[in-house]
Amino acid sequence: MLPADDRLIVALDLPNALAGLELAQQLGDAVSFYKIGLGMLTGGGLALANELKQEHGKRIFLDMKFFDIGATVEAAVRGIAAYDLDFLTVQGDPHVVAAARAGAGGAGLKILAVTVLTSLDRADLDASLIRPGDLAEITLERAARAFEAGADGVIASPQEASAIRALPQAQGKLIVTPGVRPAGAAMGDQKRIATPGAALAAGADHIVIGRPVWQAPDPRAAVQDVLAEIAAV
Repeated sequence: MLPADDRLIVALDLPNALAGLELAQQLGDAVSFYKIGLGMLTGGGLALANELKQEHGKRIFLDMKFFDIGATVEAAVRGIAAYDLDFLTVQGDPHVVAAARAGAGGAGLKILAVTVLTSLDRADLDASLIRPGDLAEITLERAARAFEAGADGVIASPQEASAIRALPQAQGKLIVTPGVRPAGAAMGDQKRIATPGAALAAGADHIVIGRPVWQAPDPRAAVQDVLAEIAAV
């Protein structure tokens, strides 16, 4: 059995904390890093994050994608920082990133900025009245501005990871890629995807995988397949 690798983050996109804890127990020492998102917030997500961190020694990525006025974002992040978690997402708008960075203070919480969601394409941006232009170029510009505003890293699709890694502002910063699917896995609602090996080779520091793990007949075996691909990079 391959050991856990922090480059793999398993998304606990499950209905509640009990289901999330059950999966984490099933995966055991094969996974060291978990993502908990908005979908579980009302189902005990923060309690699960705290339990996995404090009692099981796991690293935790809290995927909240905060967006609000600066004072509200700063206050929310200050509260999250008290949980001693590892990653937190906010929208990549500079005023949001700067407020989140202030809220995190000297805690070890890394602020990750969302560039453009991996479930969106150019037609979705048009529908949202986002300025015209190539989606990859917009993602790159949002990443650069987020870094300048104080982001510790960005969330971006695997298809933009290499261009972001080449930015001068990206030196020493993290790139975390959702929209990662092992070969043969269904795309689901993602539109800009890549395999684990391709995402890491493109410059990602961490990959996020959810459904291909928790929908698998044997989630632990699915994780082992991903770990084997990561080890080969």
